[in-house]
Amino acid sequence: MAILSLIQGFLASIGAAVLGLCQATGHLTLFAGAATSHVLRPPFYPHELWRQFMRIGYFSLPVVGLTALFTGAALALQIYTGGSRFNAESVVPSIVAIGMTRELGPVLGGLMVAGRVSASIAAEIGTMRVTEQIDALTTLSTNPLKYLVVPRLVAATIALPLLAFLGDIIGIMGAFLVGVGRLGFNEATYIQTTWDFLEYEDVTSGLIKAAVFGFIIAMMGCYHGYNSGRGAQGVGRATTNAVVSASILILASNYILTEILFAA
Repeated sequence: MAILSLIQGFLASIGAAVLGLCQATGHLTLFAGAATSHVLRPPFYPHELWRQFMRIGYFSLPVVGLTALFTGAALALQIYTGGSRFNAESVVPSIVAIGMTRELGPVLGGLMVAGRVSASIAAEIGTMRVTEQIDALTTLSTNPLKYLVVPRLVAATIALPLLAFLGDIIGIMGAFLVGVGRLGFNEATYIQTTWDFLEYEDVTSGLIKAAVFGFIIAMMGCYHGYNSGRGAQGVGRATTNAVVSASILILASNYILTEILFAA
């Protein structure tokens, strides 16, 4: 009987976790549908959109730039080390360019922005929920989704591809500096090899990923902040959940998008 009760308790805990996951997924889907349905419907708030674009895009540039710079530099060293075992050191420029534009640029940029922006959005909206500012917006006949969520979604979806594009350039430049200054590559040969092997699809696939990541980052921050619990503990939990869920969804969606783009 004791063993049977343990098995029943174990199965019940699994069932509760699955039901909780399904419930959370349903709430998130409904929230995302309600938010995206307001994107193209007036009224619009261009000033709020510009403010969020600056916060999400412009002020995230130093973090994304430094991440891309050191990632590109380290990637060049690692590829050179591996390529030297097969006398293929010349592949460094092309592999770095393809790796940065297709994968590392959008993914690392998305993760860095998720840690910075998603937490900030969740904390800001969560605090507004705790202090009843969201209820005040409703009282003033202002749709909270329209005013708080939509500008952040649109701004993040636009800003992340721009950040990823600049991160690609900075990352390739970091690899160029290491390749020329540390590994002895010729400047003109390095640039020409990068240009010859880099294709249009390499850049566009990374930008598509970045746009999806931006939507995920803003959506997770808004969702957890909008549904934050009461008190400081609730806001803190919402902030943590926003960063964790955004990071996991970025990595999961990266694989899905890679499969889709690979099949195309």
